[in-house]
Amino acid sequence: MIAIVGGLGAAISWAIATLSSSRSSRMIGPMSVLAWVMIVGFVVSIPPTIASLPTLAPMSIPQIAGLVVNGVSYTGGLLLAYQALVIGRVSIVAPIVSTEGGLSALASVVLGEVLGVPTALVLGAIAIGVVLASIDRRADEVAATGAPAVALDVDDPSAVVPAPTAPEPAAVPRHGREDAAATRRSVLLAIAAAAAFSIGLITSARLGDVPISWILLTSRAVGVVLIALPLVVRGRLRISRRALPLVVISGVLEAVGSALYVTGAHASPATAAVLSSQFAAIAALSAFVLFGERLARVQLAGITVIAIGITVLAIVRA
Repeated sequence: MIAIVGGLGAAISWAIATLSSSRSSRMIGPMSVLAWVMIVGFVVSIPPTIASLPTLAPMSIPQIAGLVVNGVSYTGGLLLAYQALVIGRVSIVAPIVSTEGGLSALASVVLGEVLGVPTALVLGAIAIGVVLASIDRRADEVAATGAPAVALDVDDPSAVVPAPTAPEPAAVPRHGREDAAATRRSVLLAIAAAAAFSIGLITSARLGDVPISWILLTSRAVGVVLIALPLVVRGRLRISRRALPLVVISGVLEAVGSALYVTGAHASPATAAVLSSQFAAIAALSAFVLFGERLARVQLAGITVIAIGITVLAIVRA
């Protein structure tokens, strides 16, 4: 029961945090959002960290180094994910970011672990899913239709210019080409974010008995030092009335989700991993309902493959 509550709680927390970040990143920029998320998460992590002091065992040098590496990877992963959410859809970015477990499995092979055939097959399926999710055919579909296409005027974005009449081929709207390019960029950023997060997964697994509160605190402290403080010094830390509640929600729920996941993983790693990885599906469905995001069939198929692959991978590697 603890694993189920922890896994589902983490999935819901991370999904809401992702949705909030996708909106706030477009309001004040990914750097400012990340800075505020780190500041809020750092503040939230202080009370449980203080409470764990009486039982805290002395940390070794490798553990301290692991905490720093975990903080850098976490900060970098969030920054890349927020940048992807600025230009891409939640329903595409979130599932790709959730492949962090798969990338950590590949990284473990480099570190000497033998990759079994079932794991290799699942990772291959996930890779195919990522490729399918990155395909944006809207521009091609517009070009293939017989309906007159319209193109935006360069000098006056509000004006439209009728497309050439037959027999000349209809022009693909500029915004269609730009959307397809933005999708590809967001996919690459999401893959990079998943790679950064996977480094954190590997290092956190080697921290031994370091309390989760210390992992949360140090990872956010690194973000405060590397991101928030430089922005404050340069006077570039932005916030708005609309973005404030969103960054607070993201900061709190990022920390809460991590704590819930670790708590659930202590009871059953497989159950917690499977359930928490579904944050991508929750975020994608919520984006469809709340933001009206639409996907091509090939993209929907790719996201489905990713979701199934991540679930199977968690079970196989349990």
